[in-house]
Amino acid sequence: MTATRFDVIGIGNAIVDVITHADDDFLKVEGLEKGAMTIVEAKQLIALYDRIKPTVECSGGSAANTIAGLASLGGRGAFIGKVRDDHLGDIFRHDIRATGVTFDTPPATTGPQTATSLILVSPDAQRTMQTFLGACVGLGSDDIDEDAITAAEVTYLEGYLWDPPEAKKACIKAAEIAHAAGREVSLSLSDPLCVDRHRADFLDLARNRIDILFANEEEIKSLYQVDDFDQALQVVQEHSRVAALTRGEKGSVIVLGDEIYVVNADPVDCVVDTTGAGDAFAAGFLFGLTNGANLAAAARIGNVAAAEVISKLGARPMSRSST
Repeated sequence: MTATRFDVIGIGNAIVDVITHADDDFLKVEGLEKGAMTIVEAKQLIALYDRIKPTVECSGGSAANTIAGLASLGGRGAFIGKVRDDHLGDIFRHDIRATGVTFDTPPATTGPQTATSLILVSPDAQRTMQTFLGACVGLGSDDIDEDAITAAEVTYLEGYLWDPPEAKKACIKAAEIAHAAGREVSLSLSDPLCVDRHRADFLDLARNRIDILFANEEEIKSLYQVDDFDQALQVVQEHSRVAALTRGEKGSVIVLGDEIYVVNADPVDCVVDTTGAGDAFAAGFLFGLTNGANLAAAARIGNVAAAEVISKLGARPMSRSST
């Protein structure tokens, strides 16, 4: 096997986030499902933007957050994602490269603008996302850099990419290239509603195509259509080689066949914002795993990384996704 240049290469939606605060009454009036990520059209996003409080803008996207987080820990990261050759695309390209991540995907020169996600943070620190995918839908198989995939220990796929059909094909191509090179492939389930939309595909991936599965408690219960986490745990033991499952304040559970590691959450004095906490956990876990840590130690690094995010508004190098 050839030497690697990257610990992890991520493939995901390249998004510029717009973060604001909103209470539950506002979410109810606007008909928004709290805690979920909903795909919307540009006109819907603009209409909602006109009714919100002041905002903070920063580059994001689930897999992009994870790779930026990995780089912040000292890991070697690369990212594949599609932006437009516009102002927001320039911002995203600058931000992710500034974290030390290799990002060489050519921008789109036609079509919709760079993607935007409006993130509404509730008083209880939960995040609700309204996302216009924009240029992300243009990500396709031609954007997959085979040399970069084979040069990474792990290829990390974002479940949200199963929404655009061409991006889904690109992910499958990347997974095949990685496995042919003797590398590992990882998938984040991303969001319970995303799981609902693509359950059959995700079940096949978990059983047959993925080496490391990331999910939070609600996502893994949704995948197996059960009401109890312990039930989901029993099933995932049969389906996944390694599963890293987050449970918020209950910490995380790592599954390796019959072995189960329960890792307590890192204490947080004040929960400010859970946006990007799951992405940070994956960053810490993958950093630990690709740099020689055992599964329990990798999960511990992930828990600490997630705790840092949820207790420090604006401290994350990129922002967003599930916890």
